[in-house]
Amino acid sequence: MHYRVFYFFERSGESVASTSPVEMSAKSIRDELLQCLRSEDDYLGIIDARDNVLQILRIPDQDRYWVELPIDEARASYGRHMMLVEVEELILGLPAVLDRTGIPGMEYRPW
Repeated sequence: MHYRVFYFFERSGESVASTSPVEMSAKSIRDELLQCLRSEDDYLGIIDARDNVLQILRIPDQDRYWVELPIDEARASYGRHMMLVEVEELILGLPAVLDRTGIPGMEYRPW
């Protein structure tokens, strides 16, 4: 399965804007990009064919990740904390259309 991605990695200075995402397979996202999330300012966005976005942020001091599906018009998101192995499994098993029902344990959080 292929998705479009955008990201920012502070240490390396690498970035791809959300307005110009690049296409990658789920395996490449896991193997090449997930490991680049190191600081609290790093992020990875995965966009499906319907323009739904899954964002992944690292929480370095807790050695876990925040995974969320933002809802811009509601100024909120559905999200949950995950360990690395859970995020890796999630990425490899992503459906064609990203939806909160496909990620158990998602909680609604206003911004």
